[in-house]
Amino acid sequence: MSMKCELTGKTFQTGNNVSHAKNRTKRRFLPNLQKVTFLSEKLGQKIQLKVAASTIRTVEKKGGLDDFLESTPNSKLPEKAKKLKKTILNINN
Repeated sequence: MSMKCELTGKTFQTGNNVSHAKNRTKRRFLPNLQKVTFLSEKLGQKIQLKVAASTIRTVEKKGGLDDFLESTPNSKLPEKAKKLKKTILNINN
């Protein structure tokens, strides 16, 4: 199971655990992923995705899943989101 947001592609970051004695060991900072069901008004169906909490806030700010995908350039979207955007745009036209 991958720790990757399906809408933004956000993955883990790496860093160090630093002890009181300043010993450093590698660690991973994982994104806050949630399983969320978004309603696509243009497709007329519910879509379940595994997204980061920050992405949920962004989708709500943009006005829903359809508007978020339409306003985001393809270069910033992972493959699954690009396919979803393509289906939404084809329904729209």
